[in-house]
Amino acid sequence: MHRYVTRRLGVSTADDVVAETFLLAFRGRKRYDVTRADARPWLYGIASNLIGKHRRAEKRLYRTLARAGVDRVAESYADRVDARVTAEGVQRELADALAGLSAGDRDVLLLVAWADLTYEGVADALGIPVGTVRSRLHRARRKVREALGGVDPTEISEESCNG
Repeated sequence: MHRYVTRRLGVSTADDVVAETFLLAFRGRKRYDVTRADARPWLYGIASNLIGKHRRAEKRLYRTLARAGVDRVAESYADRVDARVTAEGVQRELADALAGLSAGDRDVLLLVAWADLTYEGVADALGIPVGTVRSRLHRARRKVREALGGVDPTEISEESCNG
């Protein structure tokens, strides 16, 4: 949860948003549907709503990342990132593409990519139909690929980055 919120809003805001997420979850625990096998989508939904309050800061973070080309959060999880994808060559463009997505498309894409939620989990977290998740995810992936000149960052290997 903390890593997801940090990547969305930055370190300075993440602690507060995660704490508020769990505070709201605790306060709303009587409304939680105990038939759900996994509380993660519910918690990510609360976090996504709180992130919505910080949209302008998130957009500024991506614009700054696009200028700087360095993702400090991703660097701190280098082993995991290296195992999944090496996209250093397109990091600035990727940040700029993320900043250009609509809030709904960005939420869906990042809940899938960074929080590892399923389509059903994202639908549950955001309170939208699974079909909407699929269409938003498809649109977000297409826009990101277009912004990267047709390159899919999940298909970049270390060999292609090193020449």
